Amino acid sequence: MSEMDLEGFMRLPYHMELYPDEAGGFAVAIPDLPGCVTQAETKEAALTTIEDAKAAWISTALEQSIPIPTPGGRAGSYSGKLNVRLPKSLHQALAIRAKKEGVSLNSLIVYHLTQTLEGRDPGIQATKPKSQRALTRHRRVHGSSLTSRSSDVRS
Repeated sequence: MSEMDLEGFMRLPYHMELYPDEAGGFAVAIPDLPGCVTQAETKEAALTTIEDAKAAWISTALEQSIPIPTPGGRAGSYSGKLNVRLPKSLHQALAIRAKKEGVSLNSLIVYHLTQTLEGRDPGIQATKPKSQRALTRHRRVHGSSLTSRSSDVRS
């Protein structure tokens, strides 16, 4: 990809992550371009300034002959396998819940991690645990959410 110019790299669909900044306003980053982050008072301003930051990042890399990652180029480094240590009591509770729901322990954990990370139903209705239906009822009755997440913008 080193033969591509600035304009070519700017047209590539890099994933952007937008989130509230602790100092106020919003920050936006392009994970595939390490250190390409900017901050602004509003979401709109942050999304505008990230384009300038992306251009500066790519221009500098081109000038210094630094390889420029392609969008999603880092995703292939994950195998999909993860070993996690957890308390025996949590392992037991998850195993009991999975059995009760009629799904594998792996499916239950992946489902709940996805729900927390995405903050929405991933559309896999067939494996939706009964506990999620109970949470939905809780939210309808109490009008509250038990989780919060940052915004995610995809370019």
